[in-house]
Amino acid sequence: MVEIFMKTLPFFALIALGYLAGRTRFFTAEATGYLTKFVFYFALSAMLFRFAANLSFWEVLDGDLILAYFGASLAVYLLATVVAVIRGVGVEQAAIEAQCAVIGNVGFLGVPMLVLLLGDGAIGPVMLIIAVDLIVFGSLVVILITGGRDGRLAFGVVRTVGLGLMRNPMIMSIALGFGWAALEWPIPAPMNEFLAILGGAATPGALFAIGASLASKSAERVSVAIWLSTCKLALHPLAVAVAVLYVIPVDPYAAGVMIAAASLPVAGNVYIIAQHYGVAPQRVSASILISTALSVLSVSLVIAWITGGGVASALATG
Repeated sequence: MVEIFMKTLPFFALIALGYLAGRTRFFTAEATGYLTKFVFYFALSAMLFRFAANLSFWEVLDGDLILAYFGASLAVYLLATVVAVIRGVGVEQAAIEAQCAVIGNVGFLGVPMLVLLLGDGAIGPVMLIIAVDLIVFGSLVVILITGGRDGRLAFGVVRTVGLGLMRNPMIMSIALGFGWAALEWPIPAPMNEFLAILGGAATPGALFAIGASLASKSAERVSVAIWLSTCKLALHPLAVAVAVLYVIPVDPYAAGVMIAAASLPVAGNVYIIAQHYGVAPQRVSASILISTALSVLSVSLVIAWITGGGVASALATG
């Protein structure tokens, strides 16, 4: 546990550095916005494309893995929705809270950290998780919010969702990378080196941007934020573990990667959606802040369990 914590500590130290820079106003909100744009549209996209394009696509594509992750995530999503409805909130707020419960910071935090800690083999499962999160749940939250407001699902909503996916650089870079890999084309050396240099800026830039963006967030509605953080940091990885170890058993290594990815804190893009539609942005802000702070220990615990043989032992006993 101590060894894993020491390995994850540099990642969270970069987040803390960004938070300090934002909190002291050395890094303004405008500067954070531009850094996030650089990472999102250029550095991270280059990293994801290069990773995906160098994979053996037909070996990475695993229907059982996708189904297990989606099923587990949907179970937690529905639980968070039911709890929200019992509390008396509307469809829009329930959808945002459910999004907090299952959408982790896999792109900005998970890709660099899990690949370094668990090896290059983590790339494939992580890519599939990002695709499910963005395509399925990213579309679902927009449909529920707009449908809840209008009382019906208009064609314009579907069109907006489709265009949004096509304009998302993470989706496009993964799709293009998988397409390149499926064709089994080698990446030309100069192009590969260019992508490696640009993608190398993704890890420090993304982690610093996470911290700087947290500096502007506040912990309001703490009780709800703690519940949503519990869903994301504990219930989500637990549900994924049950799914990939017992319900639809997958390769032990891939199972470990999936569980680790599910243990990551609430993603910043949930806040962007909440702010854009004006649906409980402060609640999401608090969930991101609290889950990120708690994940310093919780993620280390999960990865320690995975790398310590917990996944293989569970499969053996199952």
